[in-house]
Amino acid sequence: MRERSGILFVTDLAYPAQGRRYGDEDVFLTSRLREEFDLALCHPRDAAALMDGFDAVVIRNSGPVLHYREQFDAFRRRAAERGTRVYNPLTGRGDMAGKDYLLELTAAGHPVIPTVDRPADLHLLPPAERYVVKPKAGADSIGLSVLDRAQLTDPSTRPPLDGMLVQPLIDFRYEVSFYFVDDAFQYALHAPDPARRWELTPYRPTGPDLDFARRFIDWNTIEHGIQRVDACRTATGELLLVELEDLNPYLSLDVVPQPQRDAFVAATAASLHRFLRTAPGRAVPERTAPERTAPGE
Repeated sequence: MRERSGILFVTDLAYPAQGRRYGDEDVFLTSRLREEFDLALCHPRDAAALMDGFDAVVIRNSGPVLHYREQFDAFRRRAAERGTRVYNPLTGRGDMAGKDYLLELTAAGHPVIPTVDRPADLHLLPPAERYVVKPKAGADSIGLSVLDRAQLTDPSTRPPLDGMLVQPLIDFRYEVSFYFVDDAFQYALHAPDPARRWELTPYRPTGPDLDFARRFIDWNTIEHGIQRVDACRTATGELLLVELEDLNPYLSLDVVPQPQRDAFVAATAASLHRFLRTAPGRAVPERTAPERTAPGE
């Protein structure tokens, strides 16, 4: 009889992420989670074919979805049809659904980098010397470009904005990320040098910092899962949301102090146990241990 839940852990161990070591992080995390779950690792392209034999699928460092869009869409469809438990649940309103949420948050007056997606709305952005244009379905700065004001406002030089977002290029002091499991804050890291996004050091958030991050966790309404709130500290001292990563946020566990790293692993394991107990899902056939014979039999 099965005593432990089976987890299909989706990761791309070989993805060449600039400044990040996907493989190392997921090898560490699975080595610890294996103490409480039966785990198997697979590439995101294989998840749809393999997921039926597991109690839940955990999506971790699986790389930008745009590299395997067709397979990911098939995985989502199959998971919905089969009632597969997916962690994080595929109901997130942040990056897992594309970056349209930045438009929604801007319109609602949240502290986010102002964002529009139509030439007719460019006047709604604060004046800036340069602007960032990036794909709604982008990741890892793929497809991102920086235009000066003249290029953006002149229809003859402005690139097509279909499927794109436009933001002012913010003069910020540093970037900071807040990491949550479910709705519980775990740790924060920041990049003191704006030019070196992934050279991170521990950051001690203030009460207002945490209030800022929690408003986006609350807005997203994911009950179980790992989320990263990325923000920038402007020259005037305020925090603005850069993105809400709710599909496969890299965790930078290698730079997290050991006590916080251990606490994060424990929180993730507890979250997975709660998720498996409470999230609806299909029954998985019992797995029985193979018969063992004595040496030589």
